Amino acid sequence: MNILGLAGPPGSGKTTLAWALTAQWGPGTATIPVDGFHLPNATLEERGLADRKGAPDTYDVPALIKFLEALRDPKRGDLTAPDYSRELHEPVADAIEIPAAITTVILEGNYLGLNRAPWNEVRPLLDLLWYIDQPWPVTSKRLIARRVETGRDVTEARKWVESVDRDNDALVRSKTRSVDRVITPEELR
Repeated sequence: MNILGLAGPPGSGKTTLAWALTAQWGPGTATIPVDGFHLPNATLEERGLADRKGAPDTYDVPALIKFLEALRDPKRGDLTAPDYSRELHEPVADAIEIPAAITTVILEGNYLGLNRAPWNEVRPLLDLLWYIDQPWPVTSKRLIARRVETGRDVTEARKWVESVDRDNDALVRSKTRSVDRVITPEELR
């Protein structure tokens, strides 16, 4: 099993690149978005984290690590992974099927190279980590548009992006380590 991690700030183009690579590399490849490992909204509410959804502590990182270890098991059979529904704004368990025939997984998420616990346990489970470097003015416009497309008011979307997403962006830019390749905006054109 080969596992490529695609990291970068929110809105940098990780999902778009992951799906393009999956299409290019063919049927032995699967894309897994780390957003599927978000904690459920009810759990976020209970823990007082709902107003920070998307921050590193709003994910079930132990479940992500367990999933990556299962991928690495040479005797593994078919697996499933969670996905994230932008309509429900909620993770959906077992939504992505990963047949045993899959030989390459592209895992895309903001914090794959974050050098603090528990995220620092993820990087050793990846073969390669690529970082997408998009400037804040580009990512913030994309994030506002994404929130509006999924039913949020534009004023509320801007407020969220300027607070929560901006903090997450700064964290990813300053604390991502052990990157094998940096992908520039010019390469994504």
